Amino acid sequence: MDLARTEVAPRGSRRRSAARLGLMAVPVAFFAVFFAYPVAAIVGRGLKVDGAWRFGRIGDVLAQSDIRHVLWFTTWQALASTALTLLIAVPGAYVFARFDFRGKQILRAVVTVPFVLPTVVVGTAFLALVGRGGLLDQLWGVRLDTTVWAILLAHVFFNYAVVVRTVGGLWSQLDPRQEEAARMLGASRFAAWRKVTLPALSPAVAAAALMVFLFTFTSFGVVQILGGPTFSTLEVEIYRQTSEIFDLATAAVLTIIQFVAVGAILAVHARTVRRRETALRLVAPETTARRPRGAGQRTLLAGVLASILILLVLPLGVLVQRSFVTPGGYGFAYYKALTSADGGIFLVAPIEAIGNSLEYAFAATAIAVLIGGLAAAALTRRDTGRLVRGFDALLMLPLGVSAVTVGFGFLIALDKPPLDLRASWILVPLAQALVGAPFVVRTMLPVLRAVDGRLREAAAVLGASPWRVWREVDLPMVRRALLIAAGFAFAVSLGEFGATVFIARPDNPTLPVAVARLLGRAGDLNYGQAMALSTILMVVCAVALLLLERVRTDRTGEF
Repeated sequence: MDLARTEVAPRGSRRRSAARLGLMAVPVAFFAVFFAYPVAAIVGRGLKVDGAWRFGRIGDVLAQSDIRHVLWFTTWQALASTALTLLIAVPGAYVFARFDFRGKQILRAVVTVPFVLPTVVVGTAFLALVGRGGLLDQLWGVRLDTTVWAILLAHVFFNYAVVVRTVGGLWSQLDPRQEEAARMLGASRFAAWRKVTLPALSPAVAAAALMVFLFTFTSFGVVQILGGPTFSTLEVEIYRQTSEIFDLATAAVLTIIQFVAVGAILAVHARTVRRRETALRLVAPETTARRPRGAGQRTLLAGVLASILILLVLPLGVLVQRSFVTPGGYGFAYYKALTSADGGIFLVAPIEAIGNSLEYAFAATAIAVLIGGLAAAALTRRDTGRLVRGFDALLMLPLGVSAVTVGFGFLIALDKPPLDLRASWILVPLAQALVGAPFVVRTMLPVLRAVDGRLREAAAVLGASPWRVWREVDLPMVRRALLIAAGFAFAVSLGEFGATVFIARPDNPTLPVAVARLLGRAGDLNYGQAMALSTILMVVCAVALLLLERVRTDRTGEF
């Protein structure tokens, strides 16, 4: 009997390892072809001269004081932005996870809208709010556009939804009875939260912090508009070296620096978070939310709603208001102008960018969910080796590498058979899926790893195949996280700008590309059309996310 057990155990272990490698194959191939290859191509173009590598250029670039200043500012503003976002958004995650209040679904969709806006639009909205002649300047004579606070607040505006959806998604499924049991044993409310709930939430908090840090570390449009000549991130400097100075060598060095820094951060993240992951008791989210009770909870709800109103809704309101302000007063002139083609900017009417963006976003979401879902399933088990841990970290690299580099890399690398995709429409969804897939992984993975492994083992003992174990055990628990991940991927696809601006065809522009091109031209008509398109983008995103919320709510009873 013992011999039979020892034979079954290695066989089962080999079976699970083979299944994991099979799940990893597609994501690895996808990232190798559409991320590693294009980035390597652009770096090689910059550092390879006459067939020889010029690695000495790295030391020359790092020796420049202005480059070191850019690197320092990039790092500390990302840390400050991440800390400020967590400080403001974690209470919001708690409110959305534990409280039931009127308009919750609509407000959740509104909270996510800023995340899909092109960064150039976010920067413009905050400039109209805190810059010269902005709302704060007119009311109280306060200007923040000359300080780093405008950048930090804009980053909170942009990344608030990341924390609310990533942390709140897991928080809403944690069994509150565990914390209540700690309180019955004499622990205070804060002590029970710190010793019971916080350790359970730490993987989701770390995942949210990582995503916020990567987005702020590679911040482009916000810093370019609000930072002016004073502040510059690595992303802004790469764009300047590539598009204005045409110094591909310096741009390649900065890309390598960014790549190494992000890789080190991801390695530390993967090592520390894995130590904190434990199996959790997950319940249906509708059983954890209830009406606020007592003055403390009502005050917390009021504070969160006030912060959302000031930090998120007010800038959006400025955008909407600017879209209706015409030289002749308030009206729809800018919206009507979107229906006519301007040969100087577009080959088609700007309004067609709406349909293009939706088509690209749906395709990119399908790709991101497929790639990210397979990757998350492969990473579910904790007893993984260095290869799998490295795979976990590599999945996040697209969020920390310059989108400008990826866009140029697509044009340089994907121009020869069998990968000549420059004339194909699929190129844009592929670039967008690169950014969406890491969100799928980071959203699904904490929930998948929280599932009690004994359930999978019991199913396997009863003869279930790995696919059936996933379908019968994991999928019912992870369906909610899957829908959240799909919403994130869709939102990211709608708002992706950095890479899309280089590969979107003139006759098929996306909404962010159309907005950026309109903002790049002088004149009230172009600016008004940009604000009108931005407003349409907000409405499209809000409707899509609201529908997703309704579908998710309708299906929670199946969990």
